[in-house]
Amino acid sequence: MSQSADKFDAATRSRTMRAVKSKDTAPEMKVRRLAHALGHRFRLHRKDLPGAPDLVFPRSRKIIFVHGCFWHGHNCPRGARMPKANADYWSAKIFRNKTRDEAAQEQLKSQRWNVLVIWECELRDDMELKARLSAFLDIPKPS
Repeated sequence: MSQSADKFDAATRSRTMRAVKSKDTAPEMKVRRLAHALGHRFRLHRKDLPGAPDLVFPRSRKIIFVHGCFWHGHNCPRGARMPKANADYWSAKIFRNKTRDEAAQEQLKSQRWNVLVIWECELRDDMELKARLSAFLDIPKPS
């Protein structure tokens, strides 16, 4: 393997990938702080619900997923990047993630949960994020 193809050896790459968090990420923490500041209380990562949603608002039956653009295959510039090393692996992994996300969201909707996905790239504009969260959380649940 040449230095230009992969700048890390296998042990370093493995250690780096193990350090990638799935919970309590910076994007998730930003959404949590904002939802709390707006006066909403929630539960975290309920494993009894499909997809173990990041934020669960049980009384209003609303759920928020905070997705990293790369890991969940968003169609933004960051999500569209594909690593050059081991491209087949990453393509298949991201496809599996997207398929799993879609299935979890469909199950939640069939259980009468209202679902919102917030992408990492959407966190740059604080005012827009606040407006989006307010619009989603302040609307009464459908009967």
